[in-house]
Amino acid sequence: MISILRRVFRPAPLLALIEDLDLVEKNYTRWRLRIFFAMYIGYAFFYFTRQSFPFAMAAMESDLGLSKVDLGFLSTTLLSVVYGVSKFASGILGDRSNPRYFMSIGLIITGILNILFSFSTTWWVFALFWGLNGWFQGWGWPGCAKLLTSWYARSERGRWWSMWNTSHNLGGWCVAAMTPLLASAWGWRAAIWLPGVLAIIVGFFLMSSLRDTPESLGLPSIEVYKKEESQTLPSENEKGWSIFWDYVLCNRFVWLLAFGQFFIYVVRTAVNFWTIFYLMEVKHFSYIEAGFCVSWFEIGGLFGSLASGWLSDIVFQGKRNPINVLFNLAILGLVVLLYRGVGSSMMSAACLLFSFGFFIFGPQMLIGMAAAELSHKKAVATATGFTGCFSYLGAAVAGWPLAHVVSSYGWQGFVVILFACSALGALTLLPLWSAKVYPHRTSG
Repeated sequence: MISILRRVFRPAPLLALIEDLDLVEKNYTRWRLRIFFAMYIGYAFFYFTRQSFPFAMAAMESDLGLSKVDLGFLSTTLLSVVYGVSKFASGILGDRSNPRYFMSIGLIITGILNILFSFSTTWWVFALFWGLNGWFQGWGWPGCAKLLTSWYARSERGRWWSMWNTSHNLGGWCVAAMTPLLASAWGWRAAIWLPGVLAIIVGFFLMSSLRDTPESLGLPSIEVYKKEESQTLPSENEKGWSIFWDYVLCNRFVWLLAFGQFFIYVVRTAVNFWTIFYLMEVKHFSYIEAGFCVSWFEIGGLFGSLASGWLSDIVFQGKRNPINVLFNLAILGLVVLLYRGVGSSMMSAACLLFSFGFFIFGPQMLIGMAAAELSHKKAVATATGFTGCFSYLGAAVAGWPLAHVVSSYGWQGFVVILFACSALGALTLLPLWSAKVYPHRTSG
């Protein structure tokens, strides 16, 4: 079985270099657009399946009699811990795999698990299928990180990566807008299994559309194509553990980014998962009204991702961390507004959640990109998987532990946690303000 998986996931072989420059230009343009479109749609459906349960929670609470603590454990703590570990392990494997198959097979399996979850009736079966879902969800990010660094140069990567990052928001918006309607009309089970069916279809689309590196199609590397300085690749005897040790574990930049990602994910997950309850219980919105307002979180995230990528490329000349610090400080201000009672009407609540999404998704995206750029091209998926592991530990804190905070201290305790994490996130990332390239990198 292991040998079969190795054959399926092994990187595509390199082809002879195409010498016709016009053909190189034509193929590069075509494949960059095709691969971007495929991984954009593919990752949107990873997110679509992952987020379907959290937005069905309110319906499940009334239908099954589960408590917020039970639901919080399933939707965030269990999923996030398993997903975070998977993201790291899959990152190590992803650096040595063909993203065409690694990503598509992961999406197909998550779709199957969504369907199995929707037909379950007991808590431990929910936990089993949702935990497995979290593991295979981790197969989506490494492929995208590898493709984004293989097909798009550093001078333009902020814009391409930010455009790709809006796939989170597309998937999240669809879930936030559709799930309450589906759950109200046909029950929460339909809101879970339908995304699963669609994910299986999209998984096969990915398999037919994606390719590995430009070199596997006879094209020059992206650095050669864009006439940028390239990294000296590790020698044959500097592989595996030594790359992981030198460019990830001993990389102080990656560690700071990992802690920064932890704090931003506490805030992101708390706002995304618990605000629907906050609006229903504190602001007395209906289920559909609260779901509509929360959907604006994803729309704000779409614009925030685009703005942060553009600003980091153009204004800060490829430095990602000034945006990370400034956006974290903006989140602090939004938490103060939340504490002061802003959001009593649907319009003000939607605007507040739009703003949260704008300033949260900027650093959420750029921290992952900074980890890729401050490590090594041969350790991109590993470095981003490492920070991703910390991010979903943060998401886990926003689940079961935060549910206990809300139960014990009310929604004021919720606001205090958001404020503290935003402040700590800004302080953690501040030393990286001027960091652009890891000093151990060399050009050749």
